[in-house]
Amino acid sequence: MSVNEATAEAFVTAFKSLKPRQREAVLERMLEDKDISSDIADTLELEARRRQPRHPFRQALKELGNKFDAKEWQWS
Repeated sequence: MSVNEATAEAFVTAFKSLKPRQREAVLERMLEDKDISSDIADTLELEARRRQPRHPFRQALKELGNKFDAKEWQWS
């Protein structure tokens, strides 16, 4: 187990051991923090999209149509 995995496991174990009101307080604190709440929102979005079917890049560009300017995204 990596250091990151061990840290995550310790955190989750500690969180699970809290009483329901304590868990709620921790979650509220995390959601009040702009950076943490943004990380949580990003993670939830990625997880939701993980279950979506994949589309070839060119097809995605066609679907975006005029909303996407490929020149803005060229490597320099």
